[in-house]
Amino acid sequence: MKDRSADHTAAVTSSQTRDRPAEAPQAGEPAIWTRNFQFYFTARSAGLLGWAMLPVAVTAGLLSSGYSLSTAGYAMAFLVGPFAGLVIFGGVLADRFTARRMMIAADLSNLTAHVLLALLFAYGIDHLWHLYTLLVVAGIANAMFQPGASSTVPLVSRDVQGANGVLRISEAFTALGGPALAGVLVGTAATEWVMVISAVSYGTSACCLFALRLGAVPAPPADESFVRNLVVGWQEFRSRNWLWGVIAIWMVFAVLSWGPQLSIAAGVIVPEHGATAFGLLNCAFGAGTVAGGVLAMRYKPARPLAAGAVAMLAYPLYPLGIVLDWPVWLLAVAQVVVGVGITFWGVMWATSVQTQVPGEVLNRVHAYEVAGSVGMFPVGSALAGPAVGAFGTDEVLLVGVVVALLTAAALLAARPIRTLGRVPGRA
Repeated sequence: MKDRSADHTAAVTSSQTRDRPAEAPQAGEPAIWTRNFQFYFTARSAGLLGWAMLPVAVTAGLLSSGYSLSTAGYAMAFLVGPFAGLVIFGGVLADRFTARRMMIAADLSNLTAHVLLALLFAYGIDHLWHLYTLLVVAGIANAMFQPGASSTVPLVSRDVQGANGVLRISEAFTALGGPALAGVLVGTAATEWVMVISAVSYGTSACCLFALRLGAVPAPPADESFVRNLVVGWQEFRSRNWLWGVIAIWMVFAVLSWGPQLSIAAGVIVPEHGATAFGLLNCAFGAGTVAGGVLAMRYKPARPLAAGAVAMLAYPLYPLGIVLDWPVWLLAVAQVVVGVGITFWGVMWATSVQTQVPGEVLNRVHAYEVAGSVGMFPVGSALAGPAVGAFGTDEVLLVGVVVALLTAAALLAARPIRTLGRVPGRA
């Protein structure tokens, strides 16, 4: 057992030496926009566009076809449920078979599912289980794709933090443009064309990922079972105090602050100021996200998580503004600031995980991270309505404000999180 542990340590050290570059790029080679990163950026942007359009298209398409709100809710459950439940297994498969292969397979599965969804909406939904089955396929495909989306970044760019900043900007644009495009097409009774565009986007992603030219990628020992891979991933996750510490803090934040905020904000702003104002506030958040991505590309603190925690202090501005009945223009300013803060934190966090965790376990560790952080968001969202009914809107928002402040304080108070240093880069 001792010899195997030593071999495992040597293998990890070897893979880090082989797969992590010096911070400065070679002469003539860009730090971010390498050939590989250009392909990966195109692939990721195309996939994010397809994913951003799907919930709006399915929900609006069902409602415009005369189906009930409950049916639309079930459809979203069939889409999101498999992702939340299977992303951990996606991390194991990505480590065993390489992230690139898993992402290409996921894109091709999504392409097939969206072509069939286009036919379903074009010719009519005779049986709802047809729709639910295709949404389950899409959810599983995204669960298989997500772990590799993080671990590939250090393999395609020498400036990992800068690359994450660029990808966050792309995510902001697709998050704003995708739902808007889907809404317009559904409004013209063309839900099937949303699915066609999504299918093309996933096909584009698969082609770009296929064009990547990556070197040797670390992998777990060939003689380890699937269950053993899963256990090792958990052990690697648990062994890093800064990693599980952030996730534990974030789970509380997601349930009590982040999760309830969107639906509660909509419930206050839409009746008082109209749906257009709510849409503009979301656009303001998107603008802040772009600015936060640019800031993260340029500013590289020695202690990234500490700097990100300070940026998180901006988060309570928006819910506090709703409680204080700020005018829409001031709420928009708050949303810009919140977008900058949350995006800067996101880049610091993603970069820390990608550069601190060995490549051979990165997909599994990232999968546990996603399951722990994102998985609690639906819980907070589901509790928003009952909480407002029991305690009142302002009270729930104020709890979110306090929890957000305590989240930043806890991140700064935890020594392993606060003192984590920056790793120059990876290859």
